[in-house]
Amino acid sequence: MLMSPTLPKSRQRLILAVLVLSSFLIWMDNTILSLTFQTLADPVRGLGATPAQLQWATGSYTLVFAALMFTAGALGDRFGHRSVLATGMAVFGAASVWAAYAGDAGQLIAARAAMGVGSALIMPATMAILTWTFTGPARATAIGVSSASAGVGLAAGPLLAGVLLDHFWWGSVFLVNVAPVLVGLAGIFMLVPDFRSPTPRPLDLTGLLLSITGLAALAYGLIRAGQVASWSPVDVWAPIVVGVVLLGGFVVIELRSGQPSFDPRLLAQRIFGGGNAAIGLLLFAMTAAGFYGAFYLQGARGFSPLEAGIATSPAAVGAMVGGPLGIRLVRRWSLRPVTGTALTVAALGMGSFAFFGLDTPIVWNELVLLTQGLSIGIVMGSVTAALMNTLPLAQAGAGSAVTNTVRQTGTLLGIAVGGTIMSIAYRRGIDASVSDLPGEVQDRARVSAEQARYVAAVIERPELAHAADDAFIHAMHVGAVWTMLIALAGAGVLVVALRPKGVEDASEQDAVAEPAAL
Repeated sequence: MLMSPTLPKSRQRLILAVLVLSSFLIWMDNTILSLTFQTLADPVRGLGATPAQLQWATGSYTLVFAALMFTAGALGDRFGHRSVLATGMAVFGAASVWAAYAGDAGQLIAARAAMGVGSALIMPATMAILTWTFTGPARATAIGVSSASAGVGLAAGPLLAGVLLDHFWWGSVFLVNVAPVLVGLAGIFMLVPDFRSPTPRPLDLTGLLLSITGLAALAYGLIRAGQVASWSPVDVWAPIVVGVVLLGGFVVIELRSGQPSFDPRLLAQRIFGGGNAAIGLLLFAMTAAGFYGAFYLQGARGFSPLEAGIATSPAAVGAMVGGPLGIRLVRRWSLRPVTGTALTVAALGMGSFAFFGLDTPIVWNELVLLTQGLSIGIVMGSVTAALMNTLPLAQAGAGSAVTNTVRQTGTLLGIAVGGTIMSIAYRRGIDASVSDLPGEVQDRARVSAEQARYVAAVIERPELAHAADDAFIHAMHVGAVWTMLIALAGAGVLVVALRPKGVEDASEQDAVAEPAAL
């Protein structure tokens, strides 16, 4: 049996600090862009980006992140996880500078894809190093801390973006990554051993090609549906079908491989597969909800970026408390009731936005986000610890790659589907109000509420801005219902996956029970 080397506890804590910084940076970047959407969509202060371009600015990052994840895990096994982690941090930092000085939406999309390369190298290495560094109950606690930092990063991104956007230009939300990258690189080289698997997995170029083209085609079709407000055109459904077929071929090839880089067999394990599916659905719903959250506060409600960031900060507080709290609750009441309940509460919180309007007291937004952040923190920390404990140490890199690939795929689908549902609902809501306007004005007003408000100011038609606000609120209500149903589906999957053990999966259940015995 492969054993992890024993390191002094003081060094373990310092390594954990470096890994937490890396994880926090990546997850923060996943959401820091969301508060910048309003500015980037502005033709004057930003790049005049359309909703589809904003979806791709986020989607290109997530697409590359998801598709390269399993290859990054194989690279870590072969060349050492520290080396891969350091390379990822350097690429991420350099691409952040490129994104900060992008001259148009196309350059920003390309820079974000490069940032996705860095993130894909960072995340599997982070989880693999953590698994090698800690053993037994300490590993569950370390994973809980790392997961809590991820939750805080997801929620803290908008707050930091609000501060930066109130004082600097939009590119500052990317430049802020540079200093943490430099600190992280110093910590990696000074503290982290270069763990690697004694039996490295081969690089899987065929699988990489199939996965990235399949995900790209699927995302393109879903985002294109939002642009044309219909699912019937050939350039909508054909890419979706091609994407599904390519991804199916990817799974078949990996199943036939003796040493797959992305091992679908791990997903056949009830707890590991079901738990990953549940968190993938949660991130699907979270990302879709986040797509309209910033537009609601800044566009429809007129908040400044800083005010919007402060308004979303309760989610950061909730996530910060939720990770460690989840581990403690699981010790007392076991994983299934704690995480199943928390995920259900998170879903209902997302659905509550279906009752929000232009005049809803902001305190309700604060309470919902606090509860939602707390619930998500409980789920992410506890379930992640349980999933990694079901795998032997030799499969740490492969398991981390599968886990992160599923999560980033959920995030990518959340961006594509969530943004598309919003676009279709908005365009149907605004159509009646622009029918008497000139064709060019109609076209711009149908693109997004931001474009409609800008056009309304130019042609001095305030009623158009009011109509855009109403259409956006309608679209947000539609999106809130969909995100709630997706998150509830995740709760159902989690409850089924963690049902009381049978003889055939007793070993998995014993591993899941480990966090409860801390």
